[in-house]
Amino acid sequence: MQFHLNGFTPGDPQVFAAAPNAQAQQAHGHLPLEVDVLIVGSGPAGLTLAAQLAAFSDITTCTVEQKPGPMEKGQADGVACRSMEMFNAFGFAEKLMKEAYWVNETTFWKPDPNAPQNIVRGGQIYDTEEGLSEFPHVILNQARVHDYYLEVMRQSPSRSEPFYSRRLLDVVVSPPDVAGPTDHAVTARFERLDAPYEGQIETVKARYVVGCDGARSEVRKSIGRVLKGDSANKAWGVMDVLAVTDFPDIRMKSLIQSADQGSILIIPREGGYLARIYVEMDKLDASERVAERNITVDQLIDTANRVFHPYSIDVKEVIWWSVYEIGQRLTDKFDDVPEEEMATRYPHVFIAGDACHTHSPKAGQGMNVSMGDAFNLGWKLAAVLRGQSSPKLLHTYSQERQGVAQRLIDFDREWSKIISARPKFAQDVATDGYDPKQFQDYFVQSGRFTAGTAIQYAPALLTAHGQHQHLATGFEIGMRFHSAPVIRLADGKPVHLGHTVLADGRWRLFAFADAANPAAPNALRKLCTFLAESPQSPVRMFTPEGADADAVIDVRAVFQQGHHDIELSDMPAFLLPRKGKHGLIDYEKMFCPDLVSGQDIFAMRGVSREQGCIVVVRPDQYIAHVLPLDACDELSAFFASFMTMPEKLS
Repeated sequence: MQFHLNGFTPGDPQVFAAAPNAQAQQAHGHLPLEVDVLIVGSGPAGLTLAAQLAAFSDITTCTVEQKPGPMEKGQADGVACRSMEMFNAFGFAEKLMKEAYWVNETTFWKPDPNAPQNIVRGGQIYDTEEGLSEFPHVILNQARVHDYYLEVMRQSPSRSEPFYSRRLLDVVVSPPDVAGPTDHAVTARFERLDAPYEGQIETVKARYVVGCDGARSEVRKSIGRVLKGDSANKAWGVMDVLAVTDFPDIRMKSLIQSADQGSILIIPREGGYLARIYVEMDKLDASERVAERNITVDQLIDTANRVFHPYSIDVKEVIWWSVYEIGQRLTDKFDDVPEEEMATRYPHVFIAGDACHTHSPKAGQGMNVSMGDAFNLGWKLAAVLRGQSSPKLLHTYSQERQGVAQRLIDFDREWSKIISARPKFAQDVATDGYDPKQFQDYFVQSGRFTAGTAIQYAPALLTAHGQHQHLATGFEIGMRFHSAPVIRLADGKPVHLGHTVLADGRWRLFAFADAANPAAPNALRKLCTFLAESPQSPVRMFTPEGADADAVIDVRAVFQQGHHDIELSDMPAFLLPRKGKHGLIDYEKMFCPDLVSGQDIFAMRGVSREQGCIVVVRPDQYIAHVLPLDACDELSAFFASFMTMPEKLS
């Protein structure tokens, strides 16, 4: 983390100086009359988006929530490895890890072949494969995730906070022949629910509206989108409990299948004592809803004890519980532009999270995929609003995330089917069920998906084809940038290269050098000369006049030599940029492999030692392109396809 660029500032460096317009963005009194972005809902998707946009003091953002205040008890709790990588970009991954429960291993329980009325441990595996991410899979109350996002918002230049106790009445979008792509084309009306203002109507005009308002989304309804799907007609209960039990794996993530009493999923919670228990209940009739069963928490506890046999659980306190039916539903598009009008219209209204996809909670994907939706959209809205990109960039949100949601729905349908199936543990019992080994194998095979690291965007505007993929086989185009350890050249500090990709809306170019002497003329030095001097350089073309050289595209280099084998003073001046009002030198642009520990990033990520390469990384940490070091024309053409030239200062 860098600070003191424009002068010494005492105190917490994560608390940014307030922008001049910050007071106008604070959540006091009435809603603002006009904003750039209106976010409806302050769940995981809404707060991810709000926290990202809060970094830009020149963008006015308003977040509105129907509830009277911040969440205290959350329903979601699983935080995937990929989400932890994203949290690191927001600056709170380490704090969250300290508080959370780490899911290191998962155990599998099945009926005892010799006494089917009892359960016995059938397997124990690492929860995620080795080297998948530098961050663990963790469990933490959703409300605490919200708290971390709210802290980021309050400490941002915008000093942003949600407005609570407002119910959305309607959203109206002006016809495209009336309002342009970045005009205040959307009008939203809210009813206040707080005394003494109850019943008052407030109206907000926005350039863009994002519905993060859940499965019953009013924003979704306003643009004519519908959640479509089906139900598995299966009821499950879930409860957060403080309990005493002789079950040995109560502090392990455990999947338990009994012979004839159903299944249980145990998710240990943070703090050492709390546990979440998912309990399979009765199958529902085709036309029956779970509410009609009037299932009680005592029934959940009784069922759990039958599944646990010969063990038992004595529940001392129920913190929260609910009953739900399994179902998977998805909308066909995540914005307000019909498919057939995409060539002539740009979106003004978007939906994210449960507003556009719903599924069962047992795979722990709901909060994670919802936050991924918002992280994908946030930087794109910022780029368009700040004049860095064409509004056509906004079409890519639905194109990219609808496919992710469809894969989630498909996975959840299969996972729910397997976890509810009766185990096949003897020839004469449940012969049409699943072999417990098959159950465990499916969990392992799905590990990358549940960790959030299997998402790959198809070739399109922001994702190139892979004609140069052989130059870096471990940095797959369309997938997230898989970080690896490196040594910072200037100070010898071991760091993770991926941790330089912050939630600040900037693109990253990672230039991996060839094996030549970095101090001599070579491909990397020629690339730096092009980026620094050529009129076709994307850095020069798209950086506003007077801004720091890395304000839009941040270029960093990784050499093959050890950090003791090259001299900082021999490196290209472009990699030692002068920044800020004092023209201070940024010494954090160059890295070397961690050869002492044997963690050579070139070997770990399959980077060509002979040729080197350029890895282009999007602001949301996904890889957009892999290019040879001398592919300057291709590099320029890629950015020119969606970025816009900044206006000259008068």
